[in-house]
Amino acid sequence: MARLLVAGLAVLDYVHHVDALPEGGAKFRSHAFERIGGGCGASAAVGAARLGGDVTLLTRLGDDGAGEELAAMLEGRVRLVAARGGRQPLSSIMIDAAGERMIVNYPGDALPETVPPLPPFDALLTDCRWETAAEAALREAKARGLLAVIDGERFVPEALARLATHVVFSAPGLRDFAGCDDLRDALDAAAARLPGRVAYTDGPDGVRWHGGPHVPAPEVRAVDTLGAGDLWHGAFALALARGEGLAGASAFANRAAALKCTRRGGWDHWPTAREMGAP
Repeated sequence: MARLLVAGLAVLDYVHHVDALPEGGAKFRSHAFERIGGGCGASAAVGAARLGGDVTLLTRLGDDGAGEELAAMLEGRVRLVAARGGRQPLSSIMIDAAGERMIVNYPGDALPETVPPLPPFDALLTDCRWETAAEAALREAKARGLLAVIDGERFVPEALARLATHVVFSAPGLRDFAGCDDLRDALDAAAARLPGRVAYTDGPDGVRWHGGPHVPAPEVRAVDTLGAGDLWHGAFALALARGEGLAGASAFANRAAALKCTRRGGWDHWPTAREMGAP
């Protein structure tokens, strides 16, 4: 079984469910509340593990109560290699009746920069929130000729993106990287600058790869989109690591993310390998 290393952000999420996302300065009331694990890296790692992957998460955790709580949430879900110190990143999140969300993130404080020794791995997925760890893992993957996928949220350094075999942006991340609003033009611009395969995900539109294919997402009634993009990247990297082709891995990730969107709740409610079948 291919060993997947996921390097990136882990966050403790405070989630309020509301009828509509707030506007303006006033008091609002939620009808449900959860305190759950989140963050690009942690959610991708947990999602891939629930789909049957052999997954290690490389991340930073605060040396405080919130960091301890998140470490306990991750225990038993993934192998964990964590640098500890500083204050834990947190997010306050509101999710409306249509499943859309509003996020206010506290990025933590005084988190460690020193990267622990990299664990053994056969494929890599990383975000760019901890640049020193992302660079160390990407350089190791490139030196060994391994699959290396970047989750292209906003503020992706080009030097890191050039080390990856696949960069899959979100639509806002692609616009930020390319510096233009039209997604087709932005995809062309990003592909001209990067040596690997380049794509963007855009919710119900699925994923579009530069030069093809376009793999549409299944039609579902979404009730909670929180973490869907993170799960998409985890499922995609896992499927590629198992030898699936670009279209097949994209379709598998689309199905996993779509199924997640039909359910409210955190990691315990995310799709499993039994539900999805092998990619």
